Amino acid sequence: MSAGWVAAQVRSRGLARHRVGRAEARRLAAVTSLPEAIAGLTATSYGKELRPDMDLAAAQHAVSATALWNLRVLAGWAPPLGAGKVRLLAAGFELDNIVSQSATIAGLEAPELFAMGSLAAVRGLAALSDMGDVRRALEVSPWGDPGTVDVAGMRVALEFALARRVAEGVHQAATFATSSAWLTLARSVVAGAPPVAGMPAAANARAVLGDRWESARSLEELRRTAPRGLDWVLEGASSAAELWRCEVRWWRYLEDQGLVLLERSLPGPGAVVGVAALLCADAWQVRAALEAAVRGGGDRGVLDDAA
Repeated sequence: MSAGWVAAQVRSRGLARHRVGRAEARRLAAVTSLPEAIAGLTATSYGKELRPDMDLAAAQHAVSATALWNLRVLAGWAPPLGAGKVRLLAAGFELDNIVSQSATIAGLEAPELFAMGSLAAVRGLAALSDMGDVRRALEVSPWGDPGTVDVAGMRVALEFALARRVAEGVHQAATFATSSAWLTLARSVVAGAPPVAGMPAAANARAVLGDRWESARSLEELRRTAPRGLDWVLEGASSAAELWRCEVRWWRYLEDQGLVLLERSLPGPGAVVGVAALLCADAWQVRAALEAAVRGGGDRGVLDDAA
C-alpha cells in the first residue's frame, strides 16, 4: 500500500475523532432551546460555522456545510483514486444544491447552495436560471438526464442516479447505496409515484435493485420483493407513517459500518470511505439534536428511538 494511503488513513482518523457522537448528540437534544444547543456545539468541529442568532434551518445547514468541508479536506488528503471515491460520497450535497437551485428557479424558497469546490460535478450551477438549462447541464454531467424538470421528480431521479453511481464506483459503499435506494423506492411507492418504466429513474433503480419491485403498489408488496440482504431496511414498517424509523435505522447502519471500515481496513480506500460515512452520519444526528432542542428538549425523538 502506498505511503499516500497510509498518510490519508492517519489524518482521516483525526477527523473521525472530532465527531460529536451519539451520546453527546442525545445530550444536546435534551436541552430546552436552540441557542443552548448551538452553544453546546461551540467547542466542536461544527462551532466555527454556527452563530447564536441562527434559526433551525440555518443551523442545520451550517452543520451540513461543516461535514462537506471535512469531506473536501478528506479528498485532498487521499491519493487520486481515493479522492474520486470521496467525490462520489459527497455527491449528496450536490444533489441538494441541484434541488435548491431548481426550487429557486421555480420561485420557491430554498436554502443557500453548499460550497462544493473541486467535488462539484456540475459547474456553474448557481448561474443557471432556467429548468431546461438545469436538465441539460445534468445530462452532460455524471448525473445524467433526470428525465423531468419537476423539482420533486428530479430529486427522486437524482437519488436513484446517485445510488447507482456510488454502487458502481465505490464498492466499499455499495450496501450504503442500495439500501438508500430501497428507502427512496419505498417513499415513492407509498406516495403513489413509483418510477415510471422507460424513464431514467426506473433504469437506475433496476440497476441497483433488480426488477422485482416493479409490480409493487404498496409498502407491504414492496417488502415482499426486497433484494437479497435488504430485508432489514423496511423491517417493521407497515405504513408510510413508520418509514421515518427506517430512515433512522439507515443512518445508524451508516455510522456502524463506517466504524467497521475505519477500524478493520488496511490503509486504503476502505478506511477513507469509512471516515466519510462517519462524518455524514454524525452531521445527521447533530441536525436531529438541534431539531429536538427547538421543540423544547426532553423529547429526543429519533435519537432516543435509535439508541
